[in-house]
Amino acid sequence: MYRQLLVPVDGSEPSMLGLAEAIKIAKGSGSKLHLVHVVDEMVPFGAEIPGKYLEQFIEAVREQGKETLAKAQRTVFEHALQADTVLLETIGGRAADQIVEHAKQSKADLIVMGTHGRRGLRRLTLGSDAELVVRSSPVPVLLVRGAAKEGSK
Repeated sequence: MYRQLLVPVDGSEPSMLGLAEAIKIAKGSGSKLHLVHVVDEMVPFGAEIPGKYLEQFIEAVREQGKETLAKAQRTVFEHALQADTVLLETIGGRAADQIVEHAKQSKADLIVMGTHGRRGLRRLTLGSDAELVVRSSPVPVLLVRGAAKEGSK
């Protein structure tokens, strides 16, 4: 029986499908939900942001992450469940590393997350946080695949 479900959310359709699956599991088992969002404070490659605007840029990224978590938490509340939220921050690190580390710290016994389901060249060039989580997680990972889009192979 899973007691602590870690659910990474980024606001995308696949992550919301992952959240929906985690809600089903929590309802059936009485599990506690831990929602996490990873904010990468690294300035996008090629972007030139003057120093005086850098802190505003980072704060805007944090606020967007907080909004994503709040939306996911409202979804959980609509199903008469509770969830705690954590905003994880990194500077140029991989979201997968943050997710796995938080799974260890929070003593999660299952990670439920959405995946875009990319394959082939797109997966190689864009990478896959879901794949990296699966490869390095100390606990089981349930991947919920988003709807396949034409040309996503």
